[in-house]
Parts: sequence; C-alpha cells; structure tokens
Amino acid sequence: MRHSKTLAKLRSQDIPRVIGLGSYNIAWVKHAATAGFDCIWLDTEHRAITPEQVYSLIRVGHMVDIDIMVRVPTRQKIELYRYLEEGAAGLMVPHVTTEAEARDLVQSVRFPPIGNRGVDGAGIDGDYYLADPADYPDHANRETFLVVQIESPEALANADAIAAVEGVDILFLGPADYTLRAKHAPGAPDIDAAEGQVAAAAAAQGKSWGRPAGNAEQLQALFASGARFVANGSDFSAMMWMMNEASGQFDQAIASARS
Repeated sequence: MRHSKTLAKLRSQDIPRVIGLGSYNIAWVKHAATAGFDCIWLDTEHRAITPEQVYSLIRVGHMVDIDIMVRVPTRQKIELYRYLEEGAAGLMVPHVTTEAEARDLVQSVRFPPIGNRGVDGAGIDGDYYLADPADYPDHANRETFLVVQIESPEALANADAIAAVEGVDILFLGPADYTLRAKHAPGAPDIDAAEGQVAAAAAAQGKSWGRPAGNAEQLQALFASGARFVANGSDFSAMMWMMNEASGQFDQAIASARS
C-alpha cells in the first residue's frame, strides 16, 4: 500500500510542494512528479472532470508516485470514500462551516475507531485485495488526509472547534470566497486577520494549515507565518504564463522583421 508523500513531509516538519490541476491532463501528473512536486490539488468543485477521469489521473499518480488530493464536488458518504478506494491520497472539502460538518466528514472518510467508513479492500488503496486485511484500515487512516476549507466569517468563528476534530488534518483558507463573504458581513475580520486566526487554530491543535499562493514572495510570507500546506501554480496559470510569454516573443520577432 502506498504512503502519502504529503503526510510524510508534514510529519517531519517539512513542507510539501503542492500544485493545482483543473483538467484531465495525464501528462501534467507525470511532469509534476518529475518537477519534484509531492501533491496535485485536483479541483472537481469548479471543474467538470468526470469520476472516471479522476480515477484515471489518480492511478497515474500512483505510477509516478505523487499524491493526488481531490477537491470534491460532493459530501455524499459513499462517493467520498470511493475517491479514497480509487487511490486518492487526500480529500479537500470546500465550505466547511461548523464543527458538526467536520465531524460528519470524518465519519464518512475515516475507518473506525475514528470514523464510520465502509470497508472494501478491493480498490487500489488496498492493493486490490493483496493488502493485509488487518492492517488495511489503520494504514488508510494513517496515510490519507482530510483538508477542510475555511471560506466564510462563520467558518472562521468556528475554526478552533473545527481544528479540534480528530480526523481533520489540515485547515485551508479560501481567500477569494472568504473575502467575498466578509465583504457582506459587517465587522468580519479582513483576510490578513482571518489568516492569523486560522494559523492560531491549527497551531493550538497541532494541525497544519495553508492557502493558495501566487508568487515566490507570498510563498515565503506564508511559510514565515507557519503555513505548511500551500498550493502554488496550476495548469491554468501555466497556460496563461506560456501564452503571454509566447505572444511577447512574437511581438519581438515581428518588430524585428518589420525594422
């Protein structure tokens, strides 16, 4: 059975490298692994990737030894743990607002005694029935991770209680959603204050926290603040950068040709 590279780094006080993917691109998985990334954040909340495509990407991740964390489009219990049975190293759940919601998620994705996930063992996470049945549930609990997103002032107010839930591994601040909702909640902390509260809630429970970054300077600032699960870059940002770079090269070459 596979071990999570993300969890291994977090447990050793190291920093995993996380990059985003929002499309069905098998080559991206291979290139991310070759570039030294530990985890791909696969977004199925906002992107229309079919479950079969997700499963295919996860299997490639196993082949090249990179974690695939799925940001899920559902909270339906069986659908959640199917992602794990198909080999996902972690699940990210958007818009987790209360302690009760966090506990419900743990019940869905953790085996007893932590949660109430159903046992199969025939998936890739159990080596297709080749794993030791006695060790499989403990291994799955130990080598998969649950990320909950804090994306509203209400969720921020409950961050301490959410972080205290056994089975929740990482708090992940969603800056765009949080900022949008805070704008319509008079007196809500701004994004910088929210970041500090999430960091404090995670630290108090010995949990990791993070958020997306946009550049090297932001990465450094987040790491200095104690963030250890930070996503930087994606297929969309890479495509935009490449197109702008290629267009600029055309500008230079055309200008030279006309001179």
